Amino acid sequence: MTQAKVYATGKRKTSIARVFVTPGSGRILVNGRDFEEYFPVLALRAAAVQPLVLTGKRQSVDVDVNVSGGGPASQADSLKYGIAKALQIDNPELRSMLKRAGYLTRDARVKERKKYGRPGARKRFQFSKR
Repeated sequence: MTQAKVYATGKRKTSIARVFVTPGSGRILVNGRDFEEYFPVLALRAAAVQPLVLTGKRQSVDVDVNVSGGGPASQADSLKYGIAKALQIDNPELRSMLKRAGYLTRDARVKERKKYGRPGARKRFQFSKR
């Protein structure tokens, strides 16, 4: 790492991850808790650290994260996006690799709002012809 501490934010749906990446030994803390404790599901842990694995920095940087909002899946995705942004800020040469893998693309899909006069965003009340 070229800088002492790099800060980036990652967002997905309603979750926001504030990510601090520092040179270290591969320790990841999420909201003050151990990474494996905060994300007990292996698939979510694997998804969150993909940018670190791709760039080969899994064992050479420490990641401190404050994540809020959303559910476990969107929190893991916001963490992945935040880590990718932080790595790219620290070393711009990694940008093409991260972009090609799709880690620097913000997933803008959010829940569609409920409309008035309807039971949901798209659902209609039952139609009666007579």
